[in-house]
Amino acid sequence: MKELATTSQPRNPQRPIGRITFGTWGVAALLAASAAVADEPRPVAPRVDGDVAWYDVTDWGVEGKGWSDTKRWFDRLPERAEKTVRPPVWDRSRNSAGMSVRFETDAIAIQVRYRLLSRALALPHMPASGVSGLDLYARHDGRWVPVGGARPTSQRVDAVLCQDLDPGRREFRLYLPLYNGVEELSIGVPRNATFVPLAPRAKPPIVFYGTSINQGGCASRPGMVYTAILDRRLDWPIINLGFSGNGEMDMSVADLLGELDAAVYVIDCLPNMSGETVAQRAEPFVRRLRAARPETPIVLVEDRTYDYTPLKKSARTRHAASRAALRAAYEKLVADGVPNLRYVPGADLLGPDSEGTVDGSHPTDLGMTRIADCLGPVLERLLPKADATSESDH
Repeated sequence: MKELATTSQPRNPQRPIGRITFGTWGVAALLAASAAVADEPRPVAPRVDGDVAWYDVTDWGVEGKGWSDTKRWFDRLPERAEKTVRPPVWDRSRNSAGMSVRFETDAIAIQVRYRLLSRALALPHMPASGVSGLDLYARHDGRWVPVGGARPTSQRVDAVLCQDLDPGRREFRLYLPLYNGVEELSIGVPRNATFVPLAPRAKPPIVFYGTSINQGGCASRPGMVYTAILDRRLDWPIINLGFSGNGEMDMSVADLLGELDAAVYVIDCLPNMSGETVAQRAEPFVRRLRAARPETPIVLVEDRTYDYTPLKKSARTRHAASRAALRAAYEKLVADGVPNLRYVPGADLLGPDSEGTVDGSHPTDLGMTRIADCLGPVLERLLPKADATSESDH
């Protein structure tokens, strides 16, 4: 695939990403300084229960959370958004999609205790391990290895994620549920184990706005949504603002996106939009976001191709209409001099063989990996480079 390019309040609040500014520093200096602050270990007092020390993750924070002024701690939008976004967008913002917890430990066994917001633990086409589960990765020899997860059968979960690990201190990432919300979450390790909480990285994140596919439908586990795959591959924090069935380029969401000091914005809404609504909304949406963030790259992504498109005229017609409308909006914006736009065709997002979905539409883990394969090189070229020396390099 070719990229077409143009020219509730936390007890220990996280830094609101939307308040980070570049000032007069160069990108490299800013990222180095902010990373040092974010990655500095924070002492956290555990609650000891028998032989297990339990650490409340709200004491040091999660990645993938763009605002600290949330109604519930693990919400994705600020509390005030309840009055500005459509009700279904607000409802889906209570899901913890894209959030993850970072820590280091030499424990050979890791447990979790958590409570879910909803009793609906699974979907007909998506297992409880993805909808409501947790997914634990460990860094080993420079790559991330999945080592265990929680597969809930009730709203209250007390589970062993992994045990009998080889001795050694490692960095871990724990991914939160994709289609359920979290009310509370603690990580348990043997009381004599070393445990070092790692605060969220402070460098500007990649911010995704989109649909059920963006939110994670239908990954088998939270670490397999394509945004999490990209996070691990690019070693870059990502905020997932996918809202199942409701990625419709709402102006209220454009305003919220503009509050976040992102490294890149990715707009992936076409699966929820017709050609007519794309024609009405795409250009104004991008202009609103560009007014708030004049220089930040914006990537417009076409819809993935339905697996059954070769056999259904209605699917071919839908794709043709929405893609033509998005391309027209993109070309108009470029012609008007709107800077730093990128366009990604959708034909190859799921691969060429119609083998990447659960239902012809929502990706399996294979489909999610293929989307990451397509978007990864595009994003890698847009991210600030470690050797940048001035703001103009951003």
